[in-house]
Amino acid sequence: MRRMLVLGLVFSLFLAGCQAPFSKKETTLAEREAVAFNPFVVPETFIPKRVNVLGLGDSLTQGVGDERKEGGYFGRLTSDMEQWKGVMEVDAVNLAKRGRRSDQFLKQLQDEEVQEAVIQADYIVFTIGGNDIMKVVKGNFMQMKMSDFYKALGKFETRIEELFEIIRLYNPDAPIIVAGLYNPFSVVTDEVQEFEDIIADWNRSIEEQVEQDGMACFVPVKDLFNSNENLVYHTDFFHPNSKGYDLMEKRFVREIKGCSAVDLEVE
Repeated sequence: MRRMLVLGLVFSLFLAGCQAPFSKKETTLAEREAVAFNPFVVPETFIPKRVNVLGLGDSLTQGVGDERKEGGYFGRLTSDMEQWKGVMEVDAVNLAKRGRRSDQFLKQLQDEEVQEAVIQADYIVFTIGGNDIMKVVKGNFMQMKMSDFYKALGKFETRIEELFEIIRLYNPDAPIIVAGLYNPFSVVTDEVQEFEDIIADWNRSIEEQVEQDGMACFVPVKDLFNSNENLVYHTDFFHPNSKGYDLMEKRFVREIKGCSAVDLEVE
């Protein structure tokens, strides 16, 4: 019995010793120092999302000449995008058509289904202008003059400005990615400097419109198809072949990486 009393006394003293320090340090909630937490922002790429990519314009976006049937640069690009950070799935819609000129492109945008596709797009990709130049070539083949191309360029500049305005009317936010033009006549001869100057000026007009838009990217491809030394042309010597489209897609990826309008992390 005496032993139990002694143990009880020791145990009570032990508890008192344990509790005393805590009671001395007690503070109220108001007295505690406030801890500041920085706001946590979830990165846009943290949750993968479905991306809608719309292809418009002419045969280059359609993929004419691609013997491997991989959809030209557009098919390769949209397949590649599925591997990019933050992308769960890519819904690719390609409404480009062989032979389409800028005036026909404007007419296409009057179609309600096309307008709806523009509205739904997260990214809009197109090529245009090559068939406008070819129309001048075919119409003045026997007596071509530089002035014919610059007269056509004036009309093209008005149309491409209108193209951007209409696209922005239906979709103010989606980045627009536009490829430049190349000189297919370099396959035939390397002595036609006039065509080099014409292509350069048409490309400059496209690039200026891209810069004015502020939410667009320009993709230069002229150097990829300068002659056919690398065997990049289809047998029609006008459209790229599969190798040409491979190079074109890589150029798109390179330019998209450096384009401030695109918020995806390119792999």
